[in-house]
Amino acid sequence: MHVTKMHGARNDFLVIDGRAHRLTDAASFARWGCDRRAGVGADGVIVLESSSVADVRMRIINADGSEAEMCGNGIRCAARWLDEAGEGDRVAFETYAGVVRTQVAAREPEYLIRVAMGTPVIGTLSLSMIPEASFVEVGNPHVVIFRSEIERFDLETLAEALQHEPRFRGGTNVHVATRCGERALEVRHWERGVGLTAACGTGAVACAAAAIAQEIVASPVEVFVPGGRLIVEWPGSGNADLIGPAVRVFETEVIARVDARA
Repeated sequence: MHVTKMHGARNDFLVIDGRAHRLTDAASFARWGCDRRAGVGADGVIVLESSSVADVRMRIINADGSEAEMCGNGIRCAARWLDEAGEGDRVAFETYAGVVRTQVAAREPEYLIRVAMGTPVIGTLSLSMIPEASFVEVGNPHVVIFRSEIERFDLETLAEALQHEPRFRGGTNVHVATRCGERALEVRHWERGVGLTAACGTGAVACAAAAIAQEIVASPVEVFVPGGRLIVEWPGSGNADLIGPAVRVFETEVIARVDARA
């Protein structure tokens, strides 16, 4: 089966055209394929499938085999893959978070994709372990914590503890952020089903939206993550846009259980 390794701000994925080959067990494939020692190595697997409501359906399978509603970095990789396959520079994706639209913003000097991420829904959160935080829905759930110093913050321990909170029955993504300019944030990410990651597209939008709502920063926001830089545009209501890179790393063939379609 043909696999394309791609990344968005070093949040990396294995992209598979499921319209040509259907995975018999996507979860098992993701657990093997994402393994950085025994497999190809990635944070997740993107499977492209046929859709009756959009141009294409995108499924995102996390490294542990669980399935996410949406992925802001992954959908940019999928958009570049489809553009280079000749399927257009504007793509509507069916996802579990609804139909998400993308547009190629640039191809040189780097491949940039704009994603219409929908309307962030922002609330406050108070738990014994984090008395002050924001809870943001961007098609999937995010806990956003603002601190003056983020490198020493024990994000991993807190995030793993939050997965057992009754209000997060399906788990939650967790982020710690700090202001580093009038229109800039520095962010670290922990993604459910993966762990610490170099970037999280939906998480970047969640952090920027929470910061804009609290007047910590103004739009557009540069979000500096361990893997690079993303841009979030949000006027404070309505749709938020995410702009960021999509990088093709390599192509390979793997042996996997698939059903070849005619």
